[in-house]
Amino acid sequence: MSDRQQSILDRIGNTSLLALRRIAPSNGTRVLLKLENENPTGSMKDRMALAMIEAAEADGRLSSGAPVVEYTGGSTGVSLSLVCAVKGHPLHIVSSDAFAREKLDHMRILGAKLQVVPSDSGRMTEKLTRDMIEAARVIAKNIGAFWTDQMRNRDQLAAYHAMADEIWMQTGGRIDGFVQSVGTAASLRGIAKGLRRHDERICIVAVEPAESAVLSGGPSGAHRIDGIGAGYVVPLWREGIADAVERVSTEEAVTMAFRLAREEGFFAGTSTGANVVAALRLAERLGPGATIVTVMCDTGMKYLRTFGARLAETSAP
Repeated sequence: MSDRQQSILDRIGNTSLLALRRIAPSNGTRVLLKLENENPTGSMKDRMALAMIEAAEADGRLSSGAPVVEYTGGSTGVSLSLVCAVKGHPLHIVSSDAFAREKLDHMRILGAKLQVVPSDSGRMTEKLTRDMIEAARVIAKNIGAFWTDQMRNRDQLAAYHAMADEIWMQTGGRIDGFVQSVGTAASLRGIAKGLRRHDERICIVAVEPAESAVLSGGPSGAHRIDGIGAGYVVPLWREGIADAVERVSTEEAVTMAFRLAREEGFFAGTSTGANVVAALRLAERLGPGATIVTVMCDTGMKYLRTFGARLAETSAP
């Protein structure tokens, strides 16, 4: 039995797929949520972190016990922290105060060393993304570490091809649309390719922040949806990945995240809220009888302080 099979890393993937019951389209379209919160760190990023590290180990780019560096909005860093802890790689993370404090704490608890880059009033911007990337590049050069470089790393695509196969099997091949928000674009690209191998007619919809809708031709801006919307067209994005791009505002995403918790019992982050908003819009276009799959990207436990502050604001007299 391999080390992988004997560790918590063997629990990555094979997550559940459940239908929305109360937040459901009035026209009878089914919207199914892939519950990636079931992964060990509560995020779909466990899949890509494991794929990037194992690919680098396999081809010799990452030797036993060698250090790893990454820039991250949070979830990738937590996932890499888990994988590197299990595999014995020291991990250096560049992140920011723009992202949930819970994620930064989680990385430290798992043993990662953090450099936190200041943000513009807690907002995600193109400048912040580029500052984080540059800081990670410098660390990797200075200490001779393996840089996973998630914005450019194609090793992660295989993990999402496998996720597409899970979705296909779980739906019994009955899927008309897939909706996913865009951070690095790897999950959307990998899952779209995997699903289209089975049926090229599946409608693929990308989701981006309305405040920074660069994929659909808008200007770069600032938003507060964790993990998506880098502020520029990311390297892994390709024209033709998606049949449509939906713009969802931070306010719409947060509101839907709260609805999912209160009406469905799904406690998820804002990127999941954005996914569901876009999935409901697609449901109206596809009409009765269609089946749409979208992703619960992570658990809302990663955002307790953020959501708590939001509740305090809305309940204030």
